[in-house]
Amino acid sequence: MNLSNLLAILILCFFTFAISPTFALNSDGLSLLALKSAISSDPTEFLASWSESDSSPCHWNGITCDDQNQKVTAISLSAKNLTGYIPSEIGALSNLSILSLSYNNFSKPIPIHLFNATSLHSVDLSHNAFTGFLPQQITSLNNLNHLDLSANFLNGSLPEELTELTQLIGTLNLSYNRFSGEVPASYGKFPVTLSLDLRHNNLTGKIPSVGSLLNQGPTAFSGNPLLCGFPLETPCAEPEAQKPSVLPNLENPKDLGFVEKGKSGNGSVAVSLISGVSVVIGVVFVSVWVLRKKWKLDEGKMGNEKFDKEKSQSQEVVGVGGGGNEGEGQKGKYVVFDEGFGLELEDLLRASAYVVGKSRSGIVYKVVAGGGKGSAVLGGAAVVAVRRLSEGDATWRFKEFETEVEAIGKVQHPNVVRLRAYYYASDEKLLVTDFIRNGSLHNALHGGPGNSLPPLSWAARLKIAQGTARGLMHIHECSPRKYVHGNIKSSKILLDDDLQGYISGFGLTRLISGSSKLINSSTKKLNTSQIIVSPKNSTSSSIMYVAPESRVLGSKFTQKCDIYSFGIVLLEILTGRLPDGGSEDDGKGLESHVRKVFKQERPLSEIIDPALLNEVHAKKQVVAAFHIALNCTELDPELRPRMRTVTDNLDRIKLQ
Repeated sequence: MNLSNLLAILILCFFTFAISPTFALNSDGLSLLALKSAISSDPTEFLASWSESDSSPCHWNGITCDDQNQKVTAISLSAKNLTGYIPSEIGALSNLSILSLSYNNFSKPIPIHLFNATSLHSVDLSHNAFTGFLPQQITSLNNLNHLDLSANFLNGSLPEELTELTQLIGTLNLSYNRFSGEVPASYGKFPVTLSLDLRHNNLTGKIPSVGSLLNQGPTAFSGNPLLCGFPLETPCAEPEAQKPSVLPNLENPKDLGFVEKGKSGNGSVAVSLISGVSVVIGVVFVSVWVLRKKWKLDEGKMGNEKFDKEKSQSQEVVGVGGGGNEGEGQKGKYVVFDEGFGLELEDLLRASAYVVGKSRSGIVYKVVAGGGKGSAVLGGAAVVAVRRLSEGDATWRFKEFETEVEAIGKVQHPNVVRLRAYYYASDEKLLVTDFIRNGSLHNALHGGPGNSLPPLSWAARLKIAQGTARGLMHIHECSPRKYVHGNIKSSKILLDDDLQGYISGFGLTRLISGSSKLINSSTKKLNTSQIIVSPKNSTSSSIMYVAPESRVLGSKFTQKCDIYSFGIVLLEILTGRLPDGGSEDDGKGLESHVRKVFKQERPLSEIIDPALLNEVHAKKQVVAAFHIALNCTELDPELRPRMRTVTDNLDRIKLQ
């Protein structure tokens, strides 16, 4: 070999080794090619762009990378009709945060090494054909907040270790699999915000009555025939020796809190999603919806859309406004007030429901429904609040109920929770409203379940007080009938993400047991200017919100009573104390204590919320707010100002 040939070979070798790395596919790309190799069928050729000749996979179909490091952060291959399995190499993608392979035909067990990709925060493998156990190694995904493995063939027991995933606060969907055994009691440690779905498995035993499991609706557990206990309608069999001597009449379904409506097509009893079951656990009242025969509706539609004859024969669904005959409500009627509200009745029926509150007026659910144009949108899902009314001894005819609720729906203000729709049937009445995310003013001031707010600043408190005053003023002045709220207190004032106050519960005093007896066949309009007070209207914890003249049985609740209640709420905002006061006021209540401090000219620090003591610049504003509150809580109702005056005085307090 001559020298020139040798030199040519050396030059070729140099360029081969020097240039090749420049065009070699990086390690993330090689991991993705392993996935492509594991896919045996790609009928749409979606992966045709995945080529080993590329230097980076960041421009491949379904792949997302970060701009700085060119590392793969997301794989999105949903609904591509792919057939194959997940190779272990996917676990080598150190920056992968989203893995979405839903609605394909992936099979085989989920590989253990997949969970080496510890940056994952969203995994959606739903609607495939995965088999085997759910690996315990999933607990290494410390950032995971969304896990959807529904509609597969996974089996084994539910891993108790899932509760170690402290960031799992979004979704845990294990429905439509073959999981067996009991629901772990540790699942009660999941946060209330987690959307838990264990439907249609082979789970057995009693649902643990602990923690956040108490807040789950029946839709989280339905389709497990051998599962029993709250919130399902199936009672658990008691050991023979522990059976009580007196049993409820099991022949009458009403004794169990639901009404059997017949058999479904396959012979099984179906129960309505929103036919409630109410139980007492200690001093905590919780209630849920249980499935009935969809009120014989078979997926009726709302709004102005057309629906087929079969549906319209079984379920009355009305668009904007109401109207109709006296007998319309017998089969069930769903009425929407706002054309922009896009949730259909079938959306509510299929939605996940979580108990967020219970009062004498009924149970309130947070309902998360896919699709639609709900009042709030969370991760593509519409979120609304649904109140299932508790009627007690009251009986409402449809036209009377319609008149009352439609009058409530006409009261619209930025500081009043908006009524979006209602449902009426002879045995079920629901109010659908906006869902206000940040909980109540009561929880913000005193702490409570789900409260994550820091102590409220003076600016935030003043904003809440001013907004609430405007909302109440609108309720009082929006109609010549001089509407009354009738139950103003801190738990009825809800806060959004911007700490704007919203008055909730307007009209409920008329719709609950006792007050509805005021209605007779000639009553056709909402008459909330005077509400009769009964002992049921006030509990020991809330009596201090009620004006003194209304604490007598049979007395009338007027707008002046609302103003007194608002004054107590304002004192609560300023002091951070509950209205029933403490030992320092001899049990006479917060209003009496504050009035005594001002009369004796004692230091403001004795009554102001300690969280506000450092805001020295706000002292004059706080004192002005105290005087407004004391004017509102005058013993003589004639001395109390109108809400317009209260609102104007609060608006004059300017932040400095």
